[in-house]
Amino acid sequence: MRMRMFGVIAVSAALGLASSPAVAASAPDNATTYGVWRNPKNSVHLEIKDCGATACGVVVWASAHAKADARKGGSANLVGLQLLRDFAPDKNGAWRGRVFVPDLNMTFAGTAEVLDAKTLKAKGCVLGGILCKSQIWTRVDPSSVMASSVSP
Repeated sequence: MRMRMFGVIAVSAALGLASSPAVAASAPDNATTYGVWRNPKNSVHLEIKDCGATACGVVVWASAHAKADARKGGSANLVGLQLLRDFAPDKNGAWRGRVFVPDLNMTFAGTAEVLDAKTLKAKGCVLGGILCKSQIWTRVDPSSVMASSVSP
């Protein structure tokens, strides 16, 4: 169920955001967007990085429960899975792209916006924007990612 909620929210970082006026005036900065982010329940860590012409987000760590939820949806390996695909900056200071939700085995449109150096807001909508949800993700210290990715 948690992964399903993550899915709805990924549908939600199935990332359309409200921009703050300060951010809306400028294009997103890769240096502030790229990095490792954790979801609110700290069950998934996602690395947002350059993937050719666009940005993507790959799972670098997941809890046992998140992995089990992903398997129920048909994704055997959550770690290494690209959840954010084809993300590109828009004119309002957010990133737009597609979000794969493993427990639902579906892909949705979404947006993400860096609010500050440690906070990313993700919002996604389904049914043409009728049903939306947002989440606040937190930047993860790179040294803790390396430590958690080598743990059993």
